Amino acid sequence: SLEGEENMMPPMGESSLMVMYSDEGYSPKELTIQKGETVTFTNASSQPMWTASAIHPTHEVYPKTSIVKCSSAPAGEMFDSCVGTPTGSSWTFQFNEAGSWGYHNHLRPNHWGKVIVE
Repeated sequence: SLEGEENMMPPMGESSLMVMYSDEGYSPKELTIQKGETVTFTNASSQPMWTASAIHPTHEVYPKTSIVKCSSAPAGEMFDSCVGTPTGSSWTFQFNEAGSWGYHNHLRPNHWGKVIVE
């Protein structure tokens, strides 16, 4: 290992850019980040998790996002995982648009959250 590596601290806030998904839903329900930061959505539930922009079922609130574009849009462009993320896996998204972005689990739409991008 590199000398002094163990003393390096991660950048401030980096560890908080994670949302856990359980059988009870997303946690935290609301997360505030800076424009350009990436959030990791980790599935710790017993079922697949399909994280997507509001509004169910079209997913069109976040710019350039729509469920109908899932098969054609470049990866990472849409705030929509477009598939179920298996238990124990995660999906990440970089937020490049400022605003308040609601999202939900397309497979269990009563589970929702919000990412506020400043």
